[in-house]
Amino acid sequence: MSDAIENAGLTASTTRNLANAVYQNRLLSRRGLSERVFALFFTGLVYPQIWEDPDVDMDAMALDKGHRIVTIASGGCNILAYLTRSPAQIDAVDLNASHVALNRMKLTALEHLPSHGDVLRFFGKPDQKHNSAAYDRFIAPHLDGKSRAYWEQRTWRGSRRIAVFNGNFYRTGLLGWCITAGHLVSRLHGVNPAEIMQSRCLREQRRFFDERLAPIFDSPLVRWASSRKASLFGLGIPPAQYDELLASGSDGTMASVLKERVEKLACHFPLRENYFAQQAFSRRYDTSADTSLPAYLEADHYSTIRDGVRNVDIHHCSYTQFLRRKPEKSVDRFVLLDAQDWMRPDQLTELWSEMTRTAASGARIIFRTAGKDSIVDGKIPQALLEQWEYRDQESIACCRRDRSAIYGGFHLYIKRTQ
Repeated sequence: MSDAIENAGLTASTTRNLANAVYQNRLLSRRGLSERVFALFFTGLVYPQIWEDPDVDMDAMALDKGHRIVTIASGGCNILAYLTRSPAQIDAVDLNASHVALNRMKLTALEHLPSHGDVLRFFGKPDQKHNSAAYDRFIAPHLDGKSRAYWEQRTWRGSRRIAVFNGNFYRTGLLGWCITAGHLVSRLHGVNPAEIMQSRCLREQRRFFDERLAPIFDSPLVRWASSRKASLFGLGIPPAQYDELLASGSDGTMASVLKERVEKLACHFPLRENYFAQQAFSRRYDTSADTSLPAYLEADHYSTIRDGVRNVDIHHCSYTQFLRRKPEKSVDRFVLLDAQDWMRPDQLTELWSEMTRTAASGARIIFRTAGKDSIVDGKIPQALLEQWEYRDQESIACCRRDRSAIYGGFHLYIKRTQ
């Protein structure tokens, strides 16, 4: 009973925080209703993994030992990747209680599972029937009470939440369901997206995309479905971000935007070097030799990450709320993912005021946008923005290198010296 009450409290807290972040229009309006439906969807697990390339993040941040980072937690793969550079402190915030529980469980697992092989089985391979037993033996005794209550709560099927790791965890959450829906639509058009993984070179990947995948985006079904904002809620795209994304399309349709982003995912990087493509097209990681994996699943990084997990703290609050607690000049790196696409100008101004106040000398801000342009231009006071230098060419280069392929823009700002 106490677990149920605790989880109900987490859900209510998540709903309140999301309402503050997402609601921009009155309830009795088309946009307002859409925002509230999105917030309802977002109260559960959305991202079983992050969908931003942390290798690009770390290069853009020039991340090094001693740096103090504030980031959005999301699925947590980004945080664990940053630990390969041995920063002094990572504070990760998230409005979603499910993401908070996932991140705390990941950190505890990295610290207490006996070996790299155990970590790889738990988080990297599907259909490992004994993972929930490994959780009970090695993770649960060291997990905080709220996170443990979350993972051990019974679902409508009667199984504990942690049991999802006995199957394929990455098919769960809104993102997992959205990818599944994409596969179902492809199958309706006679295409199995997983077959692209048999390609041996970029030329074969391009041929598969042009001949098999590209025509799907021109079908009446996809053009109709993608024109509905709710169709992209599974990607974690709120109504405000949908509008930014739509504006970046070549012909003003969401189908063209999705086609362009999937083209980059399918054609711009060798598939064995892109674990985002592995998840999108085959719905699992390739754990065979000579293929890329998230940093925390690679043997070479295991010891470094394990030694660093105690330098990470997870906070259930908004980015701005957390920064208000920080002293001046106490943060070296700010990672915003795509959160600003959700924000009103007044929220952006408050956020950038707090980042400017807490920024140490030479601090860096990185973020992504659904569209190509920086979201803050014209939305925050010029006097505030002038305290930061925008690195346009580096930003363009980072966006080009981002293997996740879903975003239209990557943006890097560096604090000017006074």
